[in-house]
Amino acid sequence: MVEKLGNYGEFEAMENIVAEMREEFDNRWLEGVYISVMRNYGRKRKIQEAINVFERMDFYNCEPTVFSYNVIMNILVENGYFNQAHKVYMRLKDKGIAPDVYTYTIRIKSFCRTNRPHAALRLLNNMPSQGCEFNSVAYCTVISGFYEGDYRMEAYGLFDQMLRLGIVPDVATFNKLLHTLCKKGDIKESEILLDKVLKRGVFPNLFTFNIFIQGLCKKGLHDGAAKMLDGAIGEGLCPDVVTYNTLICGLCKNSKVVEAENYMNKMVNSGLKPDAFTYNTIIDGYCKLNMVQKADKILLDAQFRGAISIFSEASGKGIKPNVILYNTLIKGLCRQGLIFEALHLMNEMQQNACSPDIWTYNLIINGMCKLGCLADASTVMNDAITKGFLPDIFTFNTLIDGYCKQLKMGEALEIVNTMWDHDITPDIITYNIILDGLCKSSSADNVLETFKAMMEKGCIPNVITYNILIESFCKARKTGESCRAS
Repeated sequence: MVEKLGNYGEFEAMENIVAEMREEFDNRWLEGVYISVMRNYGRKRKIQEAINVFERMDFYNCEPTVFSYNVIMNILVENGYFNQAHKVYMRLKDKGIAPDVYTYTIRIKSFCRTNRPHAALRLLNNMPSQGCEFNSVAYCTVISGFYEGDYRMEAYGLFDQMLRLGIVPDVATFNKLLHTLCKKGDIKESEILLDKVLKRGVFPNLFTFNIFIQGLCKKGLHDGAAKMLDGAIGEGLCPDVVTYNTLICGLCKNSKVVEAENYMNKMVNSGLKPDAFTYNTIIDGYCKLNMVQKADKILLDAQFRGAISIFSEASGKGIKPNVILYNTLIKGLCRQGLIFEALHLMNEMQQNACSPDIWTYNLIINGMCKLGCLADASTVMNDAITKGFLPDIFTFNTLIDGYCKQLKMGEALEIVNTMWDHDITPDIITYNIILDGLCKSSSADNVLETFKAMMEKGCIPNVITYNILIESFCKARKTGESCRAS
């Protein structure tokens, strides 16, 4: 019950069950329950709550053993609290509790994640003298640390040493090592290590193939990724949605959206249902290629299916479009200047019980500003405020930039004043936009005055700020001020 409640995030109910158990049972035998509670909190990144459970154990007459120490140390290391994890380890030593192989493995992981693989190796080599046998998890953790730090020779040598000792990682442990290599784009090294473990009876699973496909896509080797997908099928494995999505995402990032859509069709033919990520990726790919439905909403590109048809297909297959899906398409429409179509789509999303967010409004406002429709953009912002969507810094900066590009500096400065009314502090981007507008409108004195006001507000200038100042003073032939600014 504790495990299930924790998995579903029902922590209050979980704590009530534990409290009831404390009253019914001898607390000395409840360590396993406390460990389960700590892990549940750890999975949800509730670090302080996990620590509180650990700290209360001895208060409730349940003395923590090495197992409890290992669990809380691992939670701290996984979430980047390395110093705190070290303090827990020192506390374990002070209590006279003997560390076990998992304690050392957690310590090794901590060293590797803080870029100290050589310290991790010393600890690994010291394990037998502490009565702990080597294991594949400890070895692969150190090897991953060396690869992360670009100590390739040390990593490769340690991998060979592990195999010579007869320590062969299982596929789950090996996959973690592969993930490190493929994340760094080192596909060839991954293949060499895979060949070594294959000869020792370790067979890849679907996750292994998914890691390779992701690594190949990151390197732009999409043909290799496609062959790897075929290889997984040839091995009798059934690719899942993650497998196809990885390849589809890689293809779309390299503008191969048609090929990506073909793989989506293969995905459907294999009995898998594309999810929102699948459709969102392909829609985004088509939008970036400017293949969005034209203004008359009738003609689609003669060669390719446009993003609107994919969007309709997603809706037709029972996938409820979410705000990300709508925003992706609205962004594509605005990029082509199809503002009325974007507004229509925003109205449609509200009819489909999908509420727009401030980013939806920002996209529309940005599109209108680029077309010079500043009054309409202001109306959209006011509409967003009326509906409870508070504008952010991007909203204001977009409008200010639109007015400055038309040299309507009075309106731009008025919006800056409005920002303060909404408790939004102008940033360096805001001031640079205003300064650039004043410079272009040949208001050198106003540029300097605004610059001083910016400094008084605690906004630190950057190189763009100084470039604008120099340009403004040069235009006004104030070379002395220009030299001081530079």
